[in-house]
This record gives sequence, C-alpha cells and structure tokens, in this order.
Amino acid sequence: MTRIQRLFENLGERRALVTFVTAGDPTIDHTVAAMHALVAGGADLLELGIPFSDPEAEGPAIQVSSERALANGMTLAKTLDMVAEFRQTDADTPVVLMGYLNSVLAMDDFANRAQTTGVDGLIMVNLPPEESAELRSELAQHKIDLIFLLAPTTTNERAQFILNNASGFAYYVSLKGITGANNLNVDEVAKRMASLKSMSDVPVCVGFGIKDPETAAAVGAHADGVVVGSALVNLMAAHADDVEQSSAALRSIVADLRAGLDRA
Repeated sequence: MTRIQRLFENLGERRALVTFVTAGDPTIDHTVAAMHALVAGGADLLELGIPFSDPEAEGPAIQVSSERALANGMTLAKTLDMVAEFRQTDADTPVVLMGYLNSVLAMDDFANRAQTTGVDGLIMVNLPPEESAELRSELAQHKIDLIFLLAPTTTNERAQFILNNASGFAYYVSLKGITGANNLNVDEVAKRMASLKSMSDVPVCVGFGIKDPETAAAVGAHADGVVVGSALVNLMAAHADDVEQSSAALRSIVADLRAGLDRA
C-alpha cells in the first residue's frame, strides 16, 4: 500500500487538503521550509510542481512561479533532492510531483530515483491516460501512483476508463480554464462528483478555483479532497525575501483552509 492509498483509507469522515507549490520558487531556500509549513498548517498531501518552460495548463501565478524557479536553476534532479531533504524529518506525508512529461522522459531511471527520494505519486498534465500504460507499469513497480486528470468536458465513457486505471486518487479539474481562475461553479462540481462516484470507489480530489476556506468547504462537501495552489504560490511570492515569514504565512492560510474544509 502506498502512502497515498493509506492516507485516503485513514481519512474517515475528513476531506484531504492537498496543497501545491512550485519547487524552487520564489527561491531555492523556500521550498523544503514551505513543505514542512504546509504540513504543520494541516495539509494532508503535498503537490510539488516540477518547473517547466511551457506549463500550458497553468494560470499566470503558476506560470510565473515556474519562470522564477527556472531562473533560480531548478531542475527535476534538484526537485527530487528537495523531496529527499523533506523525507529526512517527515516519513509520512505523501508527496506528489506535478508537471509535464518532457521532464520525466529526459531523466534516466526516473521511477527508481523518485522512489529512492520518497516520491509517492506523479501527475503528468500532458500525458493522455490512453498512452500511459508503460509509464504506469514502471511507476507501479516502484510503488508510485500515476494520478490522472478529469475535466468537465471528459465524457462518461472516458471518465470510466480513467477511473478504471486510476491509482492513488483522481484529480478533477473543476472548471474549463487554467489554474487560478475565478469561475468556479459548485453546483456543477457537485453533479459531476455524484456521477464520478457512481462509477468507481477511487478517491477524487477537486482543484482549480479553490483559494479560501469558503470555496474549500463548498467543494469539499462533494469531494474526497480539495487542491489549493495559486493562492499559496502568490502568498510565497509576497514573502520572497524572508523564508520564515513565508512559512509562517503558509501555516496560517493552510490552518484556515483546514478549518473551512473540516466544516464541509
């Protein structure tokens, strides 16, 4: 059983709070401190963005965070080093890398290196599930879940295929657009969650457009977890000159999100 599977089995009536930050942003020193701060605030699972030059699914906040991280010299290898450093004092919190296939394909023996450093899952934004069998098999051999995305435009037939092949959890993109958008429709999310839940017992987390305790609670009432990213990336950018202030601000906002989600 992977850490991710164990997390969702042990949640009970709680919803998972999943947080996203970009590795190496706003500085190299921020990342591991941020990971610990997020857990201290109440995050259940950490998504760590692999900086990429053309993150087409991302909104302005995360696009710019990738640009800053790349300017800081971030690479996939350094991202794995950060996970290894985090694992020195946290052996329990699941860590999922999120990014684009090009980065992973360019690294020899990625699955083995990821397992060794303590990675639990992988989200490849531009990998069609229908073309994922080889990577999914390789990751499974190293106890790493390949997590698929579902969209509002995903047909029921394709959603069933994705859920049948899902591992860890499925990530439902709550709106047609990019990360950080403001057009979240909770009623539409609720209907879609009911449909997905009728197809499979695989946990489903909802991301895009969730940025405060109110939206976390509203969406969390219908999902197994919620994902918050752009709001955290923006907060860290506002404290780019002070790692301790950044970490304190992250703990505070995540604690508020956790409290909101627990009301769901």
